[in-house]
Amino acid sequence: MKYLPIICTVAVSLAAGGCATKSFVRKSIDPVNGRVNDQGKVIEQTAQSLEKTKQTLEADETVLNATKERAQSADSRASDALNRAGEATTKATEASSKADQATSRANEVGRDVGTLKSQVASLDDYKKVSAVTLNFKFNSDKLDKESKAQLDQMAANPTKYKRYFIAVEGFADKTGDEAYNAALSKRRADSVVAYLVAQHEIPVFRIQMVGLGEVKPVDEGRTAAARAKNRRVEVTFYSADSEGAVASK
Repeated sequence: MKYLPIICTVAVSLAAGGCATKSFVRKSIDPVNGRVNDQGKVIEQTAQSLEKTKQTLEADETVLNATKERAQSADSRASDALNRAGEATTKATEASSKADQATSRANEVGRDVGTLKSQVASLDDYKKVSAVTLNFKFNSDKLDKESKAQLDQMAANPTKYKRYFIAVEGFADKTGDEAYNAALSKRRADSVVAYLVAQHEIPVFRIQMVGLGEVKPVDEGRTAAARAKNRRVEVTFYSADSEGAVASK
């Protein structure tokens, strides 16, 4: 029991020392905890700010993409418009060129018609001078030797006359399609015109040509001989000169 006071003193000392240690620890740790909490709040605020910034950037990117798409679409439409404008310009140039060519041809025809009108003052003054009938083979528009010889003889007349014209009328028989026969009769008349112009230098404006197809048959028969007569071109020479002109029959 003699040591009891000592033990009590030691115990009191230890208790007092423990309290002092805890107080020291609290004073050391609490400021750290405060700073940690403050930094946590800052980090959280920074994270929230970053999130808002991210959302803003995403929204801006969406707007930029939409703007880019509209710009690309506008650029495409502008390119299409330029292409169409270029095509329109090209077509306009071509049309203008064709119009100029048509005007030139019209002027040439007008001069020829004027010349013809001045020469053909009145059709009543023109009388038939000569006429030939040229026959063609079935479904053919080629001139044979006999037909060329007849045209050669007729073409000698223009040297004797100043005012004249030549009528060329093509015909076909009734075999086959009517429209085809009309075209065939025109090709036959064209063959005669081409021969007179190329071989005898007859001016084109002095030749009146027409394809009449199956109309005005010279023989209404249904035989091969009758059809052969209808496959023809009638060529008639007219002149308004008094000398050498004969009355039409």
